[in-house]
Amino acid sequence: MAGALLRLLRLGRTTFCMRAQITLYCLFIGRIAIEGDREGNREGFIVNTAYITATGTYLPGEPVSNNEMVDHLGRIDDQSERLGRLILRQNKIQTRYYVEREGAAYRETNADLAANAAKALLLKSGINADEIDLLATATTQGDLIVPGHASAVHAALAKQTTMGALEVASFQSVCASSIMATKAAALNIQAGQMTRTLAIGSEFSSRWFQPGFYQYVDIFDDKETRMAAEFLRWTLSDGAGAILLEDKPSNQHQSFRIDWINLVSLADRFDTCMYAGINPADQFSLKQPWSHYQGGPANATQEGAIMLLQDMALLKRIIRAWVGEYLSCIDEGKINPDNVDHLLCHYSAHSLREEIISILKTTGGMIDEEKWFTNLSTKGNTGAAALFIMLDEFAEKQIAKPGDKVLCIVPESGRAMVGFIMLTAQ
Repeated sequence: MAGALLRLLRLGRTTFCMRAQITLYCLFIGRIAIEGDREGNREGFIVNTAYITATGTYLPGEPVSNNEMVDHLGRIDDQSERLGRLILRQNKIQTRYYVEREGAAYRETNADLAANAAKALLLKSGINADEIDLLATATTQGDLIVPGHASAVHAALAKQTTMGALEVASFQSVCASSIMATKAAALNIQAGQMTRTLAIGSEFSSRWFQPGFYQYVDIFDDKETRMAAEFLRWTLSDGAGAILLEDKPSNQHQSFRIDWINLVSLADRFDTCMYAGINPADQFSLKQPWSHYQGGPANATQEGAIMLLQDMALLKRIIRAWVGEYLSCIDEGKINPDNVDHLLCHYSAHSLREEIISILKTTGGMIDEEKWFTNLSTKGNTGAAALFIMLDEFAEKQIAKPGDKVLCIVPESGRAMVGFIMLTAQ
């Protein structure tokens, strides 16, 4: 009722009595929200329940084996390949996907990847694109600096589907931007504003790893800088995943009720850990970002300010903070490890998984490893797309039974954050 009344109000098609009814309704839900907060209800007033009712994945090209990576990324030198073999032993990724080239040009953009994942979802769900109320996108970096990624994905979908004008939201971070997009999509349904929302995570990481990003950069010969760059070059890959959220479960596919979503930034206590756009010497001060160089982007590139880097030492410290936030959820009663039936935890490398497990076992927060689901070894580390790609395969395999609790965890090293989603299989 509220949605219809508010739409009439916007159009100016209301009588005095109808406007009074809207006012009373708003006062009513406001009072309930306030009273809920007084009682410690952090969720406030929720009109509807949000469900994930469909999923979709798009992975470009054919699977790329470890031995074929250099053919796609380009060769730097022998040292790069030696480090690559070491990193691959640690991350245990066997295959991944890269956007293919046609001559000197890439065949697809980041927006194309996202649009293709959405189309795969729409085909499975039977929903028309013009029935979507919100398009929320997640990525580390869109194709352009300006405008936002969601606008590019919207335009790509509008050309290939029945999608028309709609609300969009662009979330740019690293892996945890998928949680941001999911929360925006879910909240609009829970607030009764919308009935169908679409969240898409996509990454085109391989474009960062062309030899030209490293050649002629003096600091690339520095041991720590070299490892910070090579770790990501041999770990990240391309792909996109999408989820459809509705205010009721699907009659055709397994759905997952969203019980709660929690996202915490730890930038108040950690410096940048995974970054691009600044020379490593300025990593902690952030005083000289790439756009401040007097010589422009060319000078910034030569100074190493465009490379994508991972501070490995800082990452080790951040892992403990991620686990700390997970333990806080246990202390607050949000998570009971014994009651979790399935865990979908994103991590960039198997070696980091082992480190997380070691900490969990010593703190009493361990969820049995047999409950962990991952496709890292076959799909690669796709950053902001990883959770949605995992969910798609998890749903396709029909692993969860009705009533099962599915915990999703997405840690992000960028400047340290971690997100949680608790789902109940329908």
